[in-house]
Amino acid sequence: MTAPDSNGFAQKARDRTPFRFEFTSPTIRFGRGCVADLDAELERLDRERALVVCGSTVGSTPAVIDPVRTGLGAELAGVFDETTTKKRLGTAFDGLDRLRDTDADAIVAVGGGSSLDVAKVISALAADDRSRGDIVAEFSETGTITVPESGLVPILAVPTTLAGADLSQAAGVTAAPASDGSGRIDEELGGGIGGRELMPAAAFYDPDLVATTPESVLAGSAMNGFDKGLETIYAANATPITDATASRGLAALESGLRAYGRGERDPETFETILEGIVLVQYGISRPGETTLSIIHAFGHGLTRTNDVQQGAAHAVVAPHVLEFVFAREGVDARVDLLADALGVGANAEPAAAVVDRVTAVRDALSLPTRLRDVDGPEPDEFSAVAEATLADRMMANAPPGLDPSVDELVAVLEAAW
Repeated sequence: MTAPDSNGFAQKARDRTPFRFEFTSPTIRFGRGCVADLDAELERLDRERALVVCGSTVGSTPAVIDPVRTGLGAELAGVFDETTTKKRLGTAFDGLDRLRDTDADAIVAVGGGSSLDVAKVISALAADDRSRGDIVAEFSETGTITVPESGLVPILAVPTTLAGADLSQAAGVTAAPASDGSGRIDEELGGGIGGRELMPAAAFYDPDLVATTPESVLAGSAMNGFDKGLETIYAANATPITDATASRGLAALESGLRAYGRGERDPETFETILEGIVLVQYGISRPGETTLSIIHAFGHGLTRTNDVQQGAAHAVVAPHVLEFVFAREGVDARVDLLADALGVGANAEPAAAVVDRVTAVRDALSLPTRLRDVDGPEPDEFSAVAEATLADRMMANAPPGLDPSVDELVAVLEAAW
């Protein structure tokens, strides 16, 4: 083992060929009360009127929406508070109508991943000169919508959860048949859009707003964000840049989330958690690639056909997935770097120590520990979930040397049951 650097992390770089790292970061505003500068960022973007896009809860919670309104001041064009966790394409079209009715030239997306994703779809639709019928037809056929290369409405993201849609070039979107049967959608469809143009122009990380989020929502999103740091370390396309940000971010999250689990709700705790979330996200969503890997593939497999929440799915499977990955011969899972980042690098058995520390973070958040305790699949559905997981595009980033079978992934689900 090499000596640790000034941050306490040993320099353990995976043997790798020369790499190319391309990432365009939003302007990042961080700190208590930073949303007071929303109007200044609009001015920097040469925009004059912003539509706030959020859900009904955020829109009716003064502790969240009032600081945003104040920060925008005269630049507030209106509030569209109709987003839901379904992330409907129809909702995005309604938001587009509101954008045009208010003559807004920017979007301020406030809330969790659902609102930020719908805002991205609205932005893309605003630049699309095709008819709505043609757009819906494309989504019905392909599960995605072509994102125009120019003309998108800039987005200022104000996340109130920790899931990570704020530093992402992608967005999920779904569609359902019209109630009168007249639409182009014949059945429930899930999909998404992606492109570098979807990255927000600015992101505001205000601990005071995150502190207003209900604990049940915040805990699930925190686990999702925490797993991004884990996966970025061992992803096949990891780089020294993402090694550094993910390692530092995991250290902050491990400290902040366990403090949160002990009941500490002071501003410093939320600042530590948010610092960690920003760092683990930095650089993981890049043109044409991401560092998300097998845990997220399992999350997608579990949630596509079940009602289990993404954060709960991650909480249940993450320790078991790590045990599986670490136990495979010839897999470069970078256990030592993970152990250093999580503060257990001196342990004689770093793989077991990493799993224990991840489990401790999960338990500190009071998240589910067994698959049977969430609204997920029954054992007779595990093969289908495993097949969906194996086919998920995130598996392309699995640690080098990992080539699992469906039966092996079923065994992971059985261990999580």
